[in-house]
Amino acid sequence: MVSGTALDQGTSRMTSTTTPSTGSRFIGTSNHGYCQHAQEELKRLFPEIRYTLLIPTEVFLFEVPVSAQEAVELIKQKEPMFLRHIQPVDFAWEGSRSDTDLDNLVQWLQQNVNFSAGEKIAVQVRKEERSQAAYTPFSVKQAIDGLLTSVYGAEPVVKEAERIISVYVTATKFYAGISRPKDNLSDWAGGAIRFHKNEEQISRAQFKLLEAEQRFELDFSSYHLALDIGAAPGGWTSLLLERGLRVTAIDPANMHPTLIQHPRLTFLKKNAGDVKLKKDEFDLLVCDMSWDPKQMARLVSDLLYAVKSGGTLIITVKLMHKKPFQTVRELLHMFGSELLLVKAKQLFHNREELTLYMLKQTDL
Repeated sequence: MVSGTALDQGTSRMTSTTTPSTGSRFIGTSNHGYCQHAQEELKRLFPEIRYTLLIPTEVFLFEVPVSAQEAVELIKQKEPMFLRHIQPVDFAWEGSRSDTDLDNLVQWLQQNVNFSAGEKIAVQVRKEERSQAAYTPFSVKQAIDGLLTSVYGAEPVVKEAERIISVYVTATKFYAGISRPKDNLSDWAGGAIRFHKNEEQISRAQFKLLEAEQRFELDFSSYHLALDIGAAPGGWTSLLLERGLRVTAIDPANMHPTLIQHPRLTFLKKNAGDVKLKKDEFDLLVCDMSWDPKQMARLVSDLLYAVKSGGTLIITVKLMHKKPFQTVRELLHMFGSELLLVKAKQLFHNREELTLYMLKQTDL
């Protein structure tokens, strides 16, 4: 951890609040309502973990009895499904809710962190609504960007950063830390990835598939034939068509009229259980249905014969009964050895659901 100092509220005296060398602190973020699940997963990794809730059911401070590097490596190796984002806490102090906080942050950076000329640095600032600090997230970023350019010759960026300076402001506290983008699980502040909605977009459901493509480090344009189960009105189908794939979409409901005549779309206006497909035809299967997860799993299982060995599956699982861990275990049991779970993740654009990234096992 980077050593830190803190300002006694109401004075200008700095006092040490360095995290013990045997431990480290982070701020964790989940989707709203799923904080408890993220904490439960972290406790399995770190039985002696300690929590402090910052925003009910969503954001929390946690301390673990290992170094920051050890903690990050274990979290990435066994990434929790419901932990959307983490940021290290290298520096924390009682906020004055005045510009003194910005002066202290800049001073800490100058004294404890080195930046290289031309190094790309992203500054991500989150401020809780209940905080009454006079400064805005933008003014915090401005203060740090000014330091980066004038003192170090570093380059402030929004994307493709080499390092991230994360700042989190509560009603009473000010937290800051430095990390590599991948060590935060997401290179967006709080993991809140944003996409621009264009006029031609059929539905916001497309954002879920866009986020899955980025989060699972996929490139849909590298696939050729896709099967979209429960496709209507066509948000996911439209994205895959944009990527250049041929898509077979199945749904008894109507697809969006702008898609019907697309030359690379085959639309089967049927229930998925009533269609017959060629064996080993598709290298990608996607499914985003608002159905009971077991019903969804049965439909997908019945059509797995049409997916090539090694083919990719992106499936949304609705968490209707708020038992996510049990739901995932039951689905994996239903799929059996035919599918390999690569990662299960609650994405920012998921709500009461999870997204599964799976591979069809190679035939023996």
